[in-house]
Amino acid sequence: MRHSFTFFLILVSVTLSAQTTRKYSNEFLNIGVDAAAFGMGNAVTALSNDVNSGYWNPAGLVNIEDWEVSGMHASYFANIANYDYLAVAKPLDNESAIGFSVIRFGVDDILNTTQLIDDQGNINYDRISLFSTADYAFTFSYARQLKIPGFSYGVNAKVIRRIIGDFANSWGFGLDAGIQLERNNWKFGFMARDITTTFNAWSIDEEEYANVQNAVEGQNQELPENTEITLPKLQLGIAKSMTIRYDFDVKAELDLNMRFAETNDIISTSAFSISPAFGFEVGYINLVYLRGGVNNFQNIETLEGAPNDPDFEGEFQGDERIGFQPSFGVGFKYRGIQVDYAFTDIGDQSAALYSNVFSLKVSLDSFR
Repeated sequence: MRHSFTFFLILVSVTLSAQTTRKYSNEFLNIGVDAAAFGMGNAVTALSNDVNSGYWNPAGLVNIEDWEVSGMHASYFANIANYDYLAVAKPLDNESAIGFSVIRFGVDDILNTTQLIDDQGNINYDRISLFSTADYAFTFSYARQLKIPGFSYGVNAKVIRRIIGDFANSWGFGLDAGIQLERNNWKFGFMARDITTTFNAWSIDEEEYANVQNAVEGQNQELPENTEITLPKLQLGIAKSMTIRYDFDVKAELDLNMRFAETNDIISTSAFSISPAFGFEVGYINLVYLRGGVNNFQNIETLEGAPNDPDFEGEFQGDERIGFQPSFGVGFKYRGIQVDYAFTDIGDQSAALYSNVFSLKVSLDSFR
């Protein structure tokens, strides 16, 4: 499958990346991080309280007590695409903390066959080259505890770098902001992503793009626009924590994820769309964790029952169903080292592909 990513991928990537305002710009930033969060269906806006809060809600960084480091690796599309994440955070004092993270989503060693056939129509396999397409995000986070007990806020500054071989590349910048509030074992979280809209400016190599233009006659004859804007997204979470018989800690959270665009979410209008997410975690003596969740509720139209008559001229309406993405996860923690695993999309209930995700988190306070 990897070898099928030839010049067609270049055409699609360059063209789609150049729209002025898009619903799904920089979508790699919406995948998520941390297998523990994946296991809970990504419903952690209110509960997030470690180094991974830099992604989920930077306000949660105020809960860390020492240096923390987290890493994750996942593969998508039959191991064609690799998704990697690394983060570090530390407290500045009793009221504030900082963090830094890097995300990379990329496809490597793609065959570039645009020069396979020369001007005389001869095929020369030595003219095939390899290239990579990758998206990077560098996030700087700051969080602070307010004078109101249990109330904290955090902000992210994001630098985005996207590369499509030698054909095109872009730089982008955006801001996130989040708050958390804790009252009597109840937790509330609010996260606003791309609050100023995230702007990407593309630079296209016209000489390289000319090869793409000539690869398919009559297509991609004009250079695409070189800017794109990511619209804001909001997340609201409410969570409850409790302890059962001193040994079991139970946490549950419900999130509402909002986009300011019409999508296939189960609640969708021309102005906005909303998709819920729910997750829970059961921990035993802070050693073993069991997690479950469900998210990504979508209206999915299927073609089951389509007429077999090739001369059918009517307008066929496909069947609609609600798709969702269930997940399951386990974790193990010992002396500041935590290993987590998540299996997403159990039973193939959504249009997304299932994935196995592993992550590692280390807190240095247990080693001092």
